[in-house]
Amino acid sequence: MFDSLALLVFPLLMIFAALADLFTMTIPNRVSLVLIAAYLLLALYLRLPLATVGLHVSCGLAMLALTFMMFQMGWIGGGDAKLAAATALWLGWPALFEYGLAASLIGGALTIAILALRHYDPPEKLLSVGFIAKLAEKNGGVPYGIALALAGLVIYPHTGVWTGLAHL
Repeated sequence: MFDSLALLVFPLLMIFAALADLFTMTIPNRVSLVLIAAYLLLALYLRLPLATVGLHVSCGLAMLALTFMMFQMGWIGGGDAKLAAATALWLGWPALFEYGLAASLIGGALTIAILALRHYDPPEKLLSVGFIAKLAEKNGGVPYGIALALAGLVIYPHTGVWTGLAHL
């Protein structure tokens, strides 16, 4: 039973983060904290070697350093930075390039869609939906957590954590 729950923790938290960012333009800190705690508990459960856990932790910390700089430059939000770091903890170094590439491609498509929404004045009926109106604001941000979460979902099944759980 724990195996089944463990397989679902990461995907459910990614979906929650994406939806939270879409509807509120905020990713709650608790999402990243639960991701970190769940990974560490899972590492204990799977009896991952300390070296493997250390590499995953170093991956998460490196991503946090990179995304914190991006946050300082105003390129991403703080929730995005924390989500990317917690996701990198789960994915590890072998999947990091693919995660970055997937997040970039999905984020680019998301940004183009939002820019199109802002360029072509949407009908008032569409703008009566709160989150769509927020996305349509000319100077509004882009909920990049959606791209980060979707990229995590795409890459997760190809990671050692997933493989370790799937073969229990």
